[in-house]
Amino acid sequence: MRRLLGDAVISLAALLLLFAVLIAVDDRVRERVSGVWAPDSSELAGASQQFGSFVSLTFEVVKDQSIQHAPMTIFTLAAAVLVIFMVRT
Repeated sequence: MRRLLGDAVISLAALLLLFAVLIAVDDRVRERVSGVWAPDSSELAGASQQFGSFVSLTFEVVKDQSIQHAPMTIFTLAAAVLVIFMVRT
């Protein structure tokens, strides 16, 4: 149980790090995040729509970045697969 909790925390930290890098690199994501947490956007009704548009924008940015940096993306995916096979017990 303790290992499962540790793995979940590490995965969450990795996702947060990915979002932080996307916010730092891409202006579109930065504008969307600042628009979500702005003081005037306190309506709960539009929150799901804002979240959906943020997720779609995030996927679009990831796609654009992976196309621009295709060799690094392929290397990263291959490294992830190798790490999964090495860690698998």
